[in-house]
Amino acid sequence: MSENDLQDRAEPFPLLPRSIGAAVSPEEALLNPARLYTAEEVRAKDCPIPATSGVYAWYFTSPPPGVPTDGCHGWSGAVLLYVGISPKAPPKNGRAPSRQTIRDRVRYHYGGNAEGSTLRLTLGCLLADELGISLRRVGSGKRMTFGHEGEAQLTEWMALHARVVWTAVDSPWELEEELIRSLALPLNLDQNRHSPFHQKLSALRAGQKALARSLPIEGS
Repeated sequence: MSENDLQDRAEPFPLLPRSIGAAVSPEEALLNPARLYTAEEVRAKDCPIPATSGVYAWYFTSPPPGVPTDGCHGWSGAVLLYVGISPKAPPKNGRAPSRQTIRDRVRYHYGGNAEGSTLRLTLGCLLADELGISLRRVGSGKRMTFGHEGEAQLTEWMALHARVVWTAVDSPWELEEELIRSLALPLNLDQNRHSPFHQKLSALRAGQKALARSLPIEGS
């Protein structure tokens, strides 16, 4: 899909001009960012993402095949398809809350694996045919990833096509809920059953997991 196609199909929110020195709301920081960041910048030693709680938004210059972008928010030739947070809301069972930061989480999405990243799992399932990869059981068989080579291909694809921006907030789960409720975010599953793509994406991921369970553990 070309940049012009994205601009034609995506429906950007109204963007208001910024006054010099004016405060930027968390929503505007994500929907009208000064710029988007690449994998190379995020993985650099001087990573610009703060080690704090917050919300991050993933834009794609070329969406994975089959993902509907009608009604999605567009910005500078890229389309917003997924939002995430770190940390999650504090557990209600009294356990200590997570100390993970948006820096930790975004860097993992860009270079981790599908077992620890629902975004990578989703992208890998959507790109399985295009990249020639498949979900496999690894290690003891309880974990599922796209294998060493498959994860490397997925990392390369994200470096080429995925861009990210973030905003620091104290209770990121509240803003996440608001964004999922008000935006078309086809790659989000949690809290997003109203999305027309939810059922198809859920079935696709379930199919990849079923296939992985039918195959030998990778490396065995």
